[in-house]
Amino acid sequence: MAEPKWLKDLKEEDYLKEDFDATGKSRYTVEGIDKNDPEWLDKAAKKVNAAEGDDYVKLDAGLLTVNQINWMLRRTFGELTYVDDNNQFLWYNKPTDPNKKMLAGRTPDQVGDTMGAVHPHIRNVIPEAKKVIYALRNKVDGHDEVKMPVPNGNRHKLILHDYKRIEDEDGNYMGTYEWVQDIYPFVKYFCETTGQKLVDDPGATYKKDEVDTATSASKHEEHVEEKKEAKPDTNSGASEY
Repeated sequence: MAEPKWLKDLKEEDYLKEDFDATGKSRYTVEGIDKNDPEWLDKAAKKVNAAEGDDYVKLDAGLLTVNQINWMLRRTFGELTYVDDNNQFLWYNKPTDPNKKMLAGRTPDQVGDTMGAVHPHIRNVIPEAKKVIYALRNKVDGHDEVKMPVPNGNRHKLILHDYKRIEDEDGNYMGTYEWVQDIYPFVKYFCETTGQKLVDDPGATYKKDEVDTATSASKHEEHVEEKKEAKPDTNSGASEY
């Protein structure tokens, strides 16, 4: 993936200290169950007597049942995951279609796993994941979000990983929330309805052969350029940008 410069500049000796074996303890860690147990979800839920089904959950701005929350999150645009502050993978929005191929594949038996177990031990996958978590945990240079596009040489497939720092009411780090999606459908719809277009720019377009295979970093960025012939809508007060 293509990293922002501030993330690339992090010192390796710092971010490699992230404990991807999740040997510590979070405020909400369910103890006494092997984190990498494929049945962790059912066992942990039973141990804490978790709400489920038609049980109501009071949120800060609403009252929903667990079923309603699940239905809503499954229809959310994009793939969502949540990792707590102890680097334990606790949740993802499982697709309604069991045959759907995910961009960042997750399975129910992985819920509860350590970050080390979730990520493959190939190339620089683990170090790069540690870098993101370290950066958000420590809010490096004030950053509480990391956006990382995935260069693939296809202008019609714009994969974006967006990581957000999760905090409690006191500003303490409570985990990382990841959103992964091909944003091309958004771009396509926007262009079709506004008269703009997505064009190739030899000097600023991600090219697959320019990707560093070790770090997935790329030299350029894709961008949207409007049609020169597009006219401002004088009736609505819109202007051309």
